[in-house]
Amino acid sequence: MSKIVAELENHTARYVEAVNTGDFETVDGFYTADAVAVWEPGKPLRGDERRKYQREFLAAKPRMTAKPRQVFVTGDTALMIVDWTIDIDDADGASEHLSGVGVDVLTLGEDGVWRYAIDDPFGQES
Repeated sequence: MSKIVAELENHTARYVEAVNTGDFETVDGFYTADAVAVWEPGKPLRGDERRKYQREFLAAKPRMTAKPRQVFVTGDTALMIVDWTIDIDDADGASEHLSGVGVDVLTLGEDGVWRYAIDDPFGQES
């Protein structure tokens, strides 16, 4: 396994840890300033809309797992296919189990940190 693939797999593990602790600032730092996230199929969000949705989602205390299935890297761009699950309680307190195969595009910043440019948890049928 290449060093970059290991670094991106570690990136996923740190992201999951930040989600599971509900740390909005850390989670938000995993995204580029102009990142697109598709947390509801067919509804891409950017900027403040993305951050607002993310903050509300984290407030619901999701419990996430994620494991990269495939990682492809060219230069400063990576494509990751990720199997994930999230358990979360809905507004009525009922437990909901979500899962999917995400398609994520990451870019390597000038600071040497990989960040999501596109985060689409529902990008591929499982």
